[in-house]
Amino acid sequence: MISRRKRDQERKADKCVVLFHSTSEAIRAESVTKKAGIQVKLRLIPRHLSSDCGICLTFIPSDRAKVEEALSENNVDYDRIKRLE
Repeated sequence: MISRRKRDQERKADKCVVLFHSTSEAIRAESVTKKAGIQVKLRLIPRHLSSDCGICLTFIPSDRAKVEEALSENNVDYDRIKRLE
């Protein structure tokens, strides 16, 4: 388990984003991941990334495996996951 201090440092340092093909999938992904107990946020996609959808899901890198598992188990379609630094 990650300490609260470490988690806060990771939040400030870098993030991962999930890019989607549609807004409905992004909203569904937010619901699925929050139900799994993962802290996520929907945000506008950073300008340097491309996607068919205007929003992305952000989370801390240490939660990547949990996010992938939650999306996979619930058949949420996404484009890709990218780490931002």
